Amino acid sequence: MSKEMIQALDALEQEKGVKKEVVIEALEAALVSAYKRNYNQAQNVDVEFDPKQGDIHVYAVKEVTDEVFDSRLEVSLKDALAINKAYEIGDQIKFEVTPKDFGRIAAQTAKQVIMQRVREAERSIVYDEYSQYEDEILQGVVERRDNRFIYVNLGKIEAVLGRQDQMPNEKYEAHDRIKVYVTKVENTSKGPQVFVSRTHPGLVKRLFEQEVPEIFDGTVEIVNIAREAGDRTKIAVRATNDAVDAVGTTVGPRGARVQAVVNELSGENMDVVQWEEDPADYIANALNPAQVIAVQFNDEDNDRSATVIVPDYQLSLAIGKKGQNARLAAKLTGYKIDIKPESEVEFVDDDELSEAEVEAAAAADDQDNVSQAPSDSAEVDQANDEADETPVTPSTHDQPQA
Repeated sequence: MSKEMIQALDALEQEKGVKKEVVIEALEAALVSAYKRNYNQAQNVDVEFDPKQGDIHVYAVKEVTDEVFDSRLEVSLKDALAINKAYEIGDQIKFEVTPKDFGRIAAQTAKQVIMQRVREAERSIVYDEYSQYEDEILQGVVERRDNRFIYVNLGKIEAVLGRQDQMPNEKYEAHDRIKVYVTKVENTSKGPQVFVSRTHPGLVKRLFEQEVPEIFDGTVEIVNIAREAGDRTKIAVRATNDAVDAVGTTVGPRGARVQAVVNELSGENMDVVQWEEDPADYIANALNPAQVIAVQFNDEDNDRSATVIVPDYQLSLAIGKKGQNARLAAKLTGYKIDIKPESEVEFVDDDELSEAEVEAAAAADDQDNVSQAPSDSAEVDQANDEADETPVTPSTHDQPQA
């Protein structure tokens, strides 16, 4: 070995990011293996590498004993004292056994082990780099596909996109650029493995964070997301500042912000609704675009169920195609939702009516009272006139006696 080896290690650290100490440790292990294999030596061997000069020394490590049973592993106390009078029984003594012809075969074996250790170090670096991207969005290029996965090149590693993570309305071709959501990073025996998804709700959240600065800085918060990938998504938002319109901010001017997310997801429909602390208002918002008359909760059930009353002509809209609107609203709110038309409901408590509906009902009652008042007055006047025209028959008490 020479200084050229030191220069090579320095270059490897700069280009591959593999620390020199890691390579030196691998080199020492490689030389131990090469020595034992090529020189049929089974004793304890230690290798020391000089990081300044690039020199390598191989030592046989022997234990000081009273009686020697294996000269390859032991040395007598008498011989040890001849080397140094400070040695005692049980001490370890190193004897240099570096072969003069430690040549091509040993070097080739050492090279193989070194390359293996270098690959392991590189894998560790890749794992450390991509593990920090869990639950984040990365952009990649579709490389190839097989029966199980689509392989997406993320730069230093090839991620896998499983069938359940592929959008049903998308077709992936080689060299397509796509944004993917990193769901999991594993460090396997074959190296780091990155799993990505196009169907995870987290993809929608990260896309909105990219398009809406208020969501990214926390002014507007995404409370929950209910998604049926490739078809429709409902997203509930709220503002941490009362002066901010959460829904309007998320949708953007003329819907520009939400349209950018829709385009990235190949036309997937987006419903952005206002989160409300009141469960009834929240459920009504979640069923958007359908109108809701009232929301009734069953206090006897512990499974968080609610009955929603809608106008008859809004029933199909509230339920949605194949029940999708109601299903997503249930996912978004965490309530089991039963939708009924207004015609099937016999009675709705005033407490469950909105304030506007109560005021409208009161105004209608007042109007009925006003329109009824003149009619009552006319009937009283007519009764008085009839009383004046009717002749009065004097009672027996008023008639003169004979």
